Amino acid sequence: MITKAIIPVAGWGTRRLPITKIIEKSMLPVGNRPLVDYSVQELIKAGVKDIYMIISNVEPCQVKAFYQKNVALDQYLIDRGKEDRLKLAHTLPDDVKIHYVQQDPTGKYGTAVPIAMVVEEYGIEESVLVFMGDDFIWNPGGESASDSLLKSLKDDNESAILGVEVDKNQVDKYGVLSVDGGKLTAIVEKPNVAEAPSNLINVSKYIMSPKLLREIVKYVREHDFGPKDQEYLVTDPIESYLEQGGVMRVAPTSGEYLDGGSVEGWLHANNVVCG
Repeated sequence: MITKAIIPVAGWGTRRLPITKIIEKSMLPVGNRPLVDYSVQELIKAGVKDIYMIISNVEPCQVKAFYQKNVALDQYLIDRGKEDRLKLAHTLPDDVKIHYVQQDPTGKYGTAVPIAMVVEEYGIEESVLVFMGDDFIWNPGGESASDSLLKSLKDDNESAILGVEVDKNQVDKYGVLSVDGGKLTAIVEKPNVAEAPSNLINVSKYIMSPKLLREIVKYVREHDFGPKDQEYLVTDPIESYLEQGGVMRVAPTSGEYLDGGSVEGWLHANNVVCG
C-alpha cells in the first residue's frame, strides 16, 4: 500500500499574474475550496498518511496556514453554536500529516527539482504518489485519479502515469503518451497532430517507484542548467528510467482534467464543479 504523496506548490504562478502576487496559485478557489485541496482530499481517501508539500520560502505561506488548525475559529464556532461547521474548518484528519519542504524560488527550477528535494531530505525509499498542486481530476461518483493509478500496477516495483484523452486535433498542445501493451514507451512533447502516437496526454499524476525516484535525484544532482538554459523536467529522468528497463503503466481515467493554471482553465473548473 502506498501511504506517501508529494505535491509541489512552490511555483510563482506567473501565468496567473497579477492575482498570484497575493494569492498562491494552488490556493486559487474552485468552488469553496482551494485548487490543491482537491488533490489532498483525494489522496487521503486513497490511504495516504504522509503528504510532502514543497512550498516557497516566501512568508507567509498560505498553503501552510490553510492546513493548520485555527484555534480562534474553532472557539468562535463553538461559542455560537455552530459546531456542525467545525468539520469544514478541519481540513486534515488527525492521522494525516503534511511535511513542508521549502524551495528557494531563485534556485534550480522545474518539475524534477521538488521531487528530488523531498526524496533526499526524507530519505524516501518506497513508491509515492506525485500530484501537481494546481490541477485535479474531477470525477464525482467515479474512480479517482489515485485509484486509477493504484489499480494499474501489476508489481510493487512498477511506476504509473495517468493518461487523459483529448481530441486528436489538440494533442500539439501537450506531452503525448506513446503506449504499448498498457506500458509507457515515451512522452512526445507537443507533436504534430499527424505524428502523435496517441490522444492520451500527460497531466503530471504519477506513481513513482524507488528506482524512478533515484533517477530523478541523479538527474537533478548531475545537471547544472542556468536560469535561462532549460528547466529540470521530470520527463527527462522518466525517459532514462524507461531506457533502463523501468516499467511505467498507463492508467486511463474517465474523469475530467481541470487545470487552474490559466484563467480560462480556472473559470472552466469553477463552472464544472459549481455547475
